[in-house]
Amino acid sequence: MRPVEGRVYGEYSGDMGGVRTAVASEGIMDRIQSKDEECRIEAAKEIRLLTKTSSKHRRQLEGAIVPLVSMIRSSNHETAEAAMLALLNLAVKDERNKIKIVDAGALQPLIGFLRSTDSILHEHATAALLTLTAASITKPIIGAAGAIPLLVEILRDGSPQAKVDAVVALFNLSTIPKNINTILSAKPIPPLIGLLKCCKKSSKIAEKCIALLESLLGHEEGRTALTSEEGGVLTVVEVLEEGSPLSREHAVGALLTMCESDRSRYREVILNEGAIPGLLELTVQGTTRSQSKARSLLQMLRNSPYHRSEVEADTLENIVSNIVAHIDGDDRAGKAKKMLAEMVQVSMEQSLRHLQKRAFAAPTETSLSKCPSKVPSKW
Repeated sequence: MRPVEGRVYGEYSGDMGGVRTAVASEGIMDRIQSKDEECRIEAAKEIRLLTKTSSKHRRQLEGAIVPLVSMIRSSNHETAEAAMLALLNLAVKDERNKIKIVDAGALQPLIGFLRSTDSILHEHATAALLTLTAASITKPIIGAAGAIPLLVEILRDGSPQAKVDAVVALFNLSTIPKNINTILSAKPIPPLIGLLKCCKKSSKIAEKCIALLESLLGHEEGRTALTSEEGGVLTVVEVLEEGSPLSREHAVGALLTMCESDRSRYREVILNEGAIPGLLELTVQGTTRSQSKARSLLQMLRNSPYHRSEVEADTLENIVSNIVAHIDGDDRAGKAKKMLAEMVQVSMEQSLRHLQKRAFAAPTETSLSKCPSKVPSKW
């Protein structure tokens, strides 16, 4: 999965292309370096608007990065906010500007805002860090600067939007092996499971949570944390059953990673949470990767740990295909789906423990009831 960019801030109406170009080329750089604070604030707001959708203006105004970074260190709330939003828009979809912003010293003040009690600055700083984490060169720098523990803290206690941005930022950072250890040290599994329990399993935020979780489960510390968290594995199984195609792919990958790491330890844990119905469905209706992973996991979950032939490993698919081949009529696909549903129903009846657990311990949608169901790309 490719790194995700942050939101773009600002609104414009009408055709002002010529005016924008004139402003950018003739006066804005002078005003952003003015000694008058109000003049600098207005210049920062103009930069924010000019760079909302224009890659040309992002490149033309890259010289404003250093004075904008100086502005975010200001004790004046309005100055810091205007500069932060301008920097955010300068960084979106511009790798070079991301690097320039980090090189200009923006990380420490941004990280400082993550500790702020001001919710607006807190959210803007999280969004800005999200955008900066989309550049491969900046990821190890941001990880080493101390942002990761604070981003994990936001997963626990941040506003709904800040939680969304923090998940995406952590996902971007997790693509660097050195950052994985730092993320695990901050104990992100409990808040990630909390987010997954409370959000729609088919939402974009669920996709980012389960993608990050899959990365973390490649490490023993992550697997131990998941199985220690009440309802942890069950929540992954629920994403496997109810998530978007991409979420389901990450969920089956997460469970497969666990089983491959130590079959004897995790096989029973996965079976006890009723994973079989969802896995059976994925072998037929999932993405190409989901189908392959689901078959591999089903093979590992069987009673015998020993290898069996390719034909035996694909028994479910072969049975369905062979029977459907002898069905008269055009709607073979529909009949195959009906057969699969009946097979899944039989398997579900064998997962009584899983169903009972859901009936008596269903998670309540509380803190994220107002959380956006998708990761916004524009503001």
